[in-house]
Amino acid sequence: MTFLDALQPIFRLLPEVKPPAKELTLKTKLMWTSLALVIFFIMGNITLIGLDVARADYLLGIQTILASNMGTLISAGIGPIVLSSIVLQLLVGAKFINIDMSNPADKSKFQSLQKLFAIALCFFEALAYTITGTPLLAKPGFMILVILQVALGSIILLYLDELVSKYGIGSGIGLFIAGGVSGAFFWQVFRPPTPIDPTGGVIMQFVASLGTGANFLLFLPIVVAIVIFAIVVFAEGIHVNIPITMGRKGMGGRFPVKLLYVSNLPVILAIALFANLQLWATVVEGIPVLGQIMGFLAWATTSPFNLFYDIIVRIGSEGFIPALSFMAPDIIQAIIYLIILLACCIVFGIFWVNMGNQGPAAVAEQLQSSGMYIPGFRRDKRIIEGILNRYIPTITILGSIFVGLLAGVGNMALGGLSSGTGILLTVGIVYRLYEQLAKEQMMAMHPMLGKLFG
Repeated sequence: MTFLDALQPIFRLLPEVKPPAKELTLKTKLMWTSLALVIFFIMGNITLIGLDVARADYLLGIQTILASNMGTLISAGIGPIVLSSIVLQLLVGAKFINIDMSNPADKSKFQSLQKLFAIALCFFEALAYTITGTPLLAKPGFMILVILQVALGSIILLYLDELVSKYGIGSGIGLFIAGGVSGAFFWQVFRPPTPIDPTGGVIMQFVASLGTGANFLLFLPIVVAIVIFAIVVFAEGIHVNIPITMGRKGMGGRFPVKLLYVSNLPVILAIALFANLQLWATVVEGIPVLGQIMGFLAWATTSPFNLFYDIIVRIGSEGFIPALSFMAPDIIQAIIYLIILLACCIVFGIFWVNMGNQGPAAVAEQLQSSGMYIPGFRRDKRIIEGILNRYIPTITILGSIFVGLLAGVGNMALGGLSSGTGILLTVGIVYRLYEQLAKEQMMAMHPMLGKLFG
């Protein structure tokens, strides 16, 4: 009996969102997707009962990426869900867990294990957030209640993700990330002044600066966000076409391998890992040696936000050399952060391609089973795999570096407005949501295409 077989009685106790009994219409899928997003926003505005104070600045640059809003039901966000995916992928990749993802039975067991581990992490992160007092400080006697609320919030997000994947469009995790980033971005731009925050958002700050000289640098984060948006949309169209032939008559076609072959998943996994490293650094802060090691890792995986803006302002007021000398520690931290981020993106990109059956061998198997082959070559899976090996591994690494650079540099240029990672992920998520909507609409208009896409 394997480890997964021994857990089967526990797996059967886990609640599950049953798949629909029949094919859902596009209107129904949009309704379920919208409902999940509305519930997410409602949860993000429900303050925890028994909470004394919440550090809203804690992991500020990562909160939106983890669909988190500190001090509310979604304080932990999707962090436990993503972390469970990271850990289990590493264990499977290192063969600590022997499982065949092409086998439906094994894949079902893996998904149940991932759900069980995610629920356990929901309680662990809720405990870590609350028991340390950072970022959540509970009132005396309310600690257990706060922990349960934070854990319950992430568990609800876990099942909302499952609901969207079975009844809606796209991914629930992607939907929550895009919703959180978009909401935070527009709030930071158009936020009105209040007695607590008299400066308001970017627009109001710019209007206030007109009396003393217009500060156009306030629009730098908005310009950077637009540039990232344009670059990602342009990069979505960059691909290598591999000629393929189908059927006995040799109908020609092409198999595109996109530059963003790994999409933005390496960045999601890397940033989630960084967030958990920073959380663990807080937990073990007082432990000798281990606390220092984790403290360094937390520092090295933290982006110096607003770096570009600060450098430009200091160069304008102090000169080039003095400004760089003063900002040297932040610049060194930025370089270390970028190196670690790119390394993690490459590792996670390679793992994701192999785990998601997107590697050369898996794709070659899929093409051959569909009756496709490379024109001018024998109909042999090894031939197809050899051709794909020329492109997929290289593009996987280049795509991972590309999204890592875009996210990392954006983090340093967008300041408190948003994060490069958040904008990058949102654009990619919305682009794929648009593609899936177009596909769903096409299948609704031409039902026969459903068999082809299925």
